[in-house]
Amino acid sequence: MCANFKPLTLQQLHDLNLPEIPFEYPEEVYPNYQLPLLFKSEFGLEWRSVNFGLIPKWAEDKTIGTRTYNARNETLLQKPSFAEATAKCKFGVIPVTEFYESKYFDNKPQRWGVRRKDGKAFYIAALYEIARVQDEIVRSSTMITMDAIDHPMMKDFHEPGNIKRSVIVIPHQRMDEWLNLKSPNIQSFVEGFPVEEFECSHVPKEVIKKISPQMNFFE
Repeated sequence: MCANFKPLTLQQLHDLNLPEIPFEYPEEVYPNYQLPLLFKSEFGLEWRSVNFGLIPKWAEDKTIGTRTYNARNETLLQKPSFAEATAKCKFGVIPVTEFYESKYFDNKPQRWGVRRKDGKAFYIAALYEIARVQDEIVRSSTMITMDAIDHPMMKDFHEPGNIKRSVIVIPHQRMDEWLNLKSPNIQSFVEGFPVEEFECSHVPKEVIKKISPQMNFFE
């Protein structure tokens, strides 16, 4: 599953000839952070600032977003959190620079980043929703995932075992088709990304040192 990623940069936005994003967003996203989602309305491509973690219309608060940031494509229509949005074909994409997964060495996880070799942003399949939660209008989304046990790159991530998942990457040339989808059947898009176009490497989290003023008094 993907719980952490970097959204596209301004340069990547221009390289893809996408509309300007009319709001700020964090350089790195975790569950219940805001992120830029691209979808298609009657007016064309539009951006929305949405919560990372889908908030269904029946939710009493936004805490559910810490458990709904990924959605298995196999059960989209069965899971109460995702069924309504799927039936209404609320599909979008989350353009990202890099996403992070855990790779285990001696049963200890390391943070690895997955990115395109050419440095371009890529589109992750997303499902989105809009709900009223405690008198607040909340827009939210989830990344759609697939089985990755046979994927040459993604099978090496996550805890040891036979459960491996991957985000679904929408090819650039099929983005318009995905955003115009009028059926909840997304099987033609459920395929592993071409490993020859991607690379991965160890990306440790930056450690922010807490420095006591007293310790630096004489420096």
